Amino acid sequence: MIESIKSPRDLDALTHDQLDALAAEIRTFLVEKVSKTGGHLGPNLGVVELTIAIHRVFESPKDVVLFDTGHQSYVHKILTGRADRFDMLRQRGGIAGYPNRSESEHDVIENSHASTALSWGDGISRGFSLTKQDDRHVVVVVGDGALTGGMSWEALNNIASQESRNLVIIVNDNERSYSPTIGGVATYLSTLRVTQGYERFLDWGKEVLSKTPVVGTPIYDTLHGMKKGIKDIVAPQGMFEDLGLKYMGPIDGHDIAAMERALTKAKEFGEPILVHAITEKGRGYQPAVEDEAEKFHAVGIVDPETGEPIAKSGTSWTRVFSDELVQIGHKREDIVAITAAVGIAEQHAVTSAAGMAFAGLHPVVALYSTFLNRAFDQVLLDVALHKAGVTFVLDRSGITGDDGPSHNGMWDLALTGIIPTLHVAAPRDGARLKETLNEAVAISDAPSLIRFPKGAVIEDIPAFERRDGIDVLYRGESADVLLVSVGALAHVAVEAASQAYREGVGVTVIDPRWVKPLPVSLITMAQRYKSVVVLEDGIRHGGIASTISEMFRDAGLLVPIHSIGVPLEFIEHSKRAEVLNDLGITAQNITRSVVEWSSSLREGMQLQEHENVDHKQNR
Repeated sequence: MIESIKSPRDLDALTHDQLDALAAEIRTFLVEKVSKTGGHLGPNLGVVELTIAIHRVFESPKDVVLFDTGHQSYVHKILTGRADRFDMLRQRGGIAGYPNRSESEHDVIENSHASTALSWGDGISRGFSLTKQDDRHVVVVVGDGALTGGMSWEALNNIASQESRNLVIIVNDNERSYSPTIGGVATYLSTLRVTQGYERFLDWGKEVLSKTPVVGTPIYDTLHGMKKGIKDIVAPQGMFEDLGLKYMGPIDGHDIAAMERALTKAKEFGEPILVHAITEKGRGYQPAVEDEAEKFHAVGIVDPETGEPIAKSGTSWTRVFSDELVQIGHKREDIVAITAAVGIAEQHAVTSAAGMAFAGLHPVVALYSTFLNRAFDQVLLDVALHKAGVTFVLDRSGITGDDGPSHNGMWDLALTGIIPTLHVAAPRDGARLKETLNEAVAISDAPSLIRFPKGAVIEDIPAFERRDGIDVLYRGESADVLLVSVGALAHVAVEAASQAYREGVGVTVIDPRWVKPLPVSLITMAQRYKSVVVLEDGIRHGGIASTISEMFRDAGLLVPIHSIGVPLEFIEHSKRAEVLNDLGITAQNITRSVVEWSSSLREGMQLQEHENVDHKQNR
């Protein structure tokens, strides 16, 4: 049936038996396609019936459907006519792993950072109301992982302040974000899953407490009188209705007919309303169901029958970091590991870390690079201003590729470069990651940060020597170019230097390891060379090359500086290697650029010498 679905309206003529058959077919389709490309499998297996019900009741794109987060949108893409493009999911030229406006008029939010959709929904629905588009609805599908983010609660508070608009909030309650979600809100929702209502609770209480000698009857009488309090504890609507939101549910999110009935009522309500749907992440695929840790939240290329990876990957940067942190933790009782991913709470995590540092601990905050953007103010003013001994570890820095523009970690060097007191390290390999992590946690009077890319760690690159903290990785035969390599691009820099030698250009490659603050010895070292080239996998604008240029200007050093890095633009999804090739960050392209720059510099110097000779002869 999937092939016959070209738009959501093709669902209208299907019977409920046919819809159930379609749901089963979609699950088989998802496993078959995502197992070949990689992607977010578990979340989408859990929203099949829910998404079908949404598109049966609402009229996308006239009605706007928003997903928080967008990795839950695969079924939405199938039902909006994109099933034939899933062979190229997250590949160059194929469909994105998140909603994408260039693909379809049914997609709105391209940003895939959690806890934003309720604010989008608030704004769009207010816009429709103010412009008299009263026949349009806004549907926000928000997982309970995203619901733990503070921005969601800011939005809910504002949504409740204006009653007359068509806004339907669907809580996709599957207990999870990446891994099992933790915290008070998640616990509250977990309670609702196993509670049928406070009246049943009171019935149970009466039976049990009536058998309890002496205190049983008074306790029951007290509980029975606390109707509002009991409702807050065990009845679903308590928390949301206190915010001024009408509540419906909980409803079986895998029962299409039940979801349709609830959504139809919600659509007709005419005010903001919350529909609570209970779903199972990974539903219908046994390897996902048995994966207690992540429910196949995101997978690489796997065997569709067993769920096992097809190819064994090498040791990851993440593994090297986590193993070393555990070793450090065995030696130091003050080390505390923090991650925000299970609660979508970067801002809170960072400021909480500042508090822990004040109390005498040394927190290590592990984040994806892209998610540090959400907590910039807290890093700047809660941590750096107070010179808190907190270490940040940024995974997936630089170009990540497959997940598209909102997941690239290309902003971190520029952002952290303007934070006073912060120390920043960019290790080139696993050995340097261990080394800089130990150095970072030894800093107690200022924050520190370590960044590394996605994927398998490269083979260690030993240094010829270390001069004042700077590692020399390759010595050029002549002092033509000093190539400053930042982080994990060192192997590319060394290969480019080797190729440049064969072109007659001497390139010395250095790795400063710590790129903020930069070693002052870099000025002395650069004085010997005709030009300096900086290679980095962050944006050039405000990056390490910019910092070195400013450093040289302040020192009165007039040496040409060239920058190889990421341009100031959003980069669409492709394989990481494809993006780096596009940007010219390959050994071959770097060699070509270095040779051309050196040739131009020689020609300029020769021209200047000729002009000087002519000037003397004329005199």
